[in-house]
Amino acid sequence: MSRLQWSDALSLDMPAMDDGHRQFVQLLDLAHEASNASVVGHWRDLIAHTTRIFEREDRWMHATRFSSDHIHSTQHQVVLQVMGEGLTAGESGQLGPIRHMAGELGQWFANHSQSMDAALALHLRRVGYDPATGVLCMPDDIALQA
Repeated sequence: MSRLQWSDALSLDMPAMDDGHRQFVQLLDLAHEASNASVVGHWRDLIAHTTRIFEREDRWMHATRFSSDHIHSTQHQVVLQVMGEGLTAGESGQLGPIRHMAGELGQWFANHSQSMDAALALHLRRVGYDPATGVLCMPDDIALQA
């Protein structure tokens, strides 16, 4: 399976999202390249970063009453659970699950970013939400969706 590389195709034209996604791709690449002695540490770093970007997206969805928030957040929870299972296996000396997940996670992330995250970015722009500041420019649009 080919490894995920950052490209313009992954950009959502929203720096607050793109910066976190770009770092995700970098951390995933480090996990791919890691030696057996360091792969668990790199996987742990990837989980910590992924947790932060998922929590941030979940806050944005909640703040703007994003209609697909439950589906999107559930996918975040499932991915973090599976990544955690890989970490548990790795900490017990079984590196195969992490190695396998690192290969699969890139494809999942590209699909998630270009579908669910793209829809979220479009929604945030439509309602005038600035993820960097948390300022909502068109709160009336949010009230109409409720």
